[in-house]
Amino acid sequence: MDNSSDALLPDEGLVRRWGLSGSAGPLPVLPAEFALEKQSFDFLRAEHGFSAMIEVNGRRVLFDTGVTADGLIGNLDRLGIAPDSFEAIVFSHGHFDHVMGLNGLAERVGRANLPVLLHPDFWLRRRIVSPDRTLELPTPSRSAIEGAGFAVVEDRQPSFLLDGMLLVTGEVDRTTPFETGMPPAHQALRDGVWQPDQVVHDDQAVVLHVRDRGLVVLTGCGHSGIVNIVRYAQRLTGVDRIHAILGGLHLRDGAIVPATVEALAAEAPGVLVPAHCTSWKAQQALAAGLPGAFRPNAVGSRFEL
Repeated sequence: MDNSSDALLPDEGLVRRWGLSGSAGPLPVLPAEFALEKQSFDFLRAEHGFSAMIEVNGRRVLFDTGVTADGLIGNLDRLGIAPDSFEAIVFSHGHFDHVMGLNGLAERVGRANLPVLLHPDFWLRRRIVSPDRTLELPTPSRSAIEGAGFAVVEDRQPSFLLDGMLLVTGEVDRTTPFETGMPPAHQALRDGVWQPDQVVHDDQAVVLHVRDRGLVVLTGCGHSGIVNIVRYAQRLTGVDRIHAILGGLHLRDGAIVPATVEALAAEAPGVLVPAHCTSWKAQQALAAGLPGAFRPNAVGSRFEL
């Protein structure tokens, strides 16, 4: 799941696309009364949310679940991916646009007893306060998730999945001066008091090491700052080379964009796939600053790294 759906994107090297021009999978059909053939093509849904499948040696982990109950499960069906084929679920953080699609998955697979890895701050109530209104964000329910049969695993520290092949970063160290997180309007309820929550401590990423190529870093929103995340992954693994960076970067506008582009260009990743919460301006800056690495994302894109 991602914010963009583009059925006309062609395959491009290591990227296989799903749609009219790609080879990632056949297009399903739906009944269509207004078509002479009484059927039409079905396409993947996009929504303001994120979800990715990680597959290593045939073993699968689900990273985030999107925002709507029918979004993730509907796209799994269209892609021909069995919902019960995942060994674990990792949540990047507790914002609703990465979590609430779990409902549709749970209804389909039943009590699967899947481990769900997350940071303890995942459960915080959060809101956004502006001069004219206060918007309280939907909060993940521990009782509902555990009641559905998922085994919650909380950790602030790094951990491993798939027999050590997949690293979950846990809480990311914040070291750059320009990645300052969310605006003060983003607040969390702590000890009964609403407080600014710029840092979003629960933001975590997953990391793989591809032999002879370097690290693959996958983010949900990148609230920790993508440069912080990359440098933290390097420190955790002892591997300096970056092969690919994929996922939401939470880059909007302002001085943070050129600073991020400069820092990522210095890392020279082979593949850069900004998604979800990366603004059009930031996408353009990243494409200009890292033209050889930049790849646009769309729902159903398969990156074979």
